[in-house]
Amino acid sequence: MRIGVVVPMSLSDGPGQMPAWPQVRAFGQHAEAAGFHSLWVCDHLLSGPSDDRVEGIHEGWTILAALAASTSRVELGPLVTCTSFRHPGLLAKMAATTDAVSGGRLILGLGAGWYDPEYEAFGYPTDHRVGRFEEAIAIIGRLLRGERVTLAGSYYQVRDAVVRPPPDRPIPILVAAKGRRMLRLTARYAEAWNTAWFGLPDELLHRRLAELNAALEAEGRDPATLRRTVGMEVQDPQAVDSGEDLGAGFGGSVDELARAIDAHERLGFDDLIVQLEPKTTRSLDRLAEALQLRAH
Repeated sequence: MRIGVVVPMSLSDGPGQMPAWPQVRAFGQHAEAAGFHSLWVCDHLLSGPSDDRVEGIHEGWTILAALAASTSRVELGPLVTCTSFRHPGLLAKMAATTDAVSGGRLILGLGAGWYDPEYEAFGYPTDHRVGRFEEAIAIIGRLLRGERVTLAGSYYQVRDAVVRPPPDRPIPILVAAKGRRMLRLTARYAEAWNTAWFGLPDELLHRRLAELNAALEAEGRDPATLRRTVGMEVQDPQAVDSGEDLGAGFGGSVDELARAIDAHERLGFDDLIVQLEPKTTRSLDRLAEALQLRAH
């Protein structure tokens, strides 16, 4: 099972200040040197623990391109980019360019979006999100395969659109999905699937896996052809407030963390994507220590 991490992007990623680009770069390069397999960015216009407490966050694709130029081995992707925020033709063009900068290391994570305050603040419509997503992913997938695309949809229109220069390789698409319709679109269009955020595997995670399998069967898709990824929240118990509610996140010892990672692997996941709290090199080293325990 491959292990990836989400890079620091916002004020709450800590500790106590907005991460500047040198800090983000150092985190990504430390993760690459430690042997992790992938780096992931968030794609939000606003960030915060609640609707009435907005925090700063960096723009995801700008950070992604900078990481592509400052790393050499790790896979890179948004977890996930909201298709509502950019026209699908523009997003396909951005993906092709970022993949070229990285030397073919991009996985294009896509989602329908969910956080109404950022939609409303920047003037994006909140209606028919899945319908908009369905048209967007159909356009993006064909453009990234080098096709010329004409589509007069309810939400997007393209006429003889093409990405030039085309991608040097088929860029894999990952979809974050949990509803029945989104899971069907995952089975139809995606190379990978993500579900998040969890601590230890629980009843909800087992249910989501069962629902994914049902969607794959309904689409006539071989389950072995879909890469499965799961997001896990991991807190360092020595670095978070002892009175803080850890929610669904995992806050055990390094040895317990190793066993928790094993539990996700037994469920058949190909990738574990870890949201560390806080996002520091100490947290990375702690996660790396857990992976070393798994190797013995």
